[in-house]
Amino acid sequence: MLVLRAMRADEYPDFLDYFIPDYAIEIAVNYNLEAAAAKNRAISEIEQDLPQGVNTVGHSLTCIIDFQIGVEHLLGYLWYRTNVEKSELFIYDFYVFPREQGKGYGKEAMRLLEEEAAKSGVQQIKLRVAANNPRAKKLYDNCGFHVTGINMSKHIGAGMETIDDRD
Repeated sequence: MLVLRAMRADEYPDFLDYFIPDYAIEIAVNYNLEAAAAKNRAISEIEQDLPQGVNTVGHSLTCIIDFQIGVEHLLGYLWYRTNVEKSELFIYDFYVFPREQGKGYGKEAMRLLEEEAAKSGVQQIKLRVAANNPRAKKLYDNCGFHVTGINMSKHIGAGMETIDDRD
């Protein structure tokens, strides 16, 4: 049986051990930053977003758990924030450990989140998926999400190409 359980304070360091390097890679790839700068940015953002860790008001850090014969088996993490006034929920991070991927756990965790959110009056779930993460995009497509926009960025400054006047 799959459940979403609130993350305990003693589990938060393990979450950070996964999240910071993973997010730093995404930052480096998508924003063309060196690894050290990307890691520093990831650390800075997590400290800003979750200043009290699992006790940060308004944020929900959960563990995706499968109970096997009464024993908890950690499958991954789900971090989100609910905006009651707007009746929406935003997913900051959703991660199923690589050894557990392809077994339907991601889709089931999304179903559980949707059920929980609906009971709380949430009418819309939003998220951002990185362009270089087709596996996540496929999961979200299969769960009924649709593209509402495209994030774009451009680095400017020394050594950058100029804008082509033909465009």
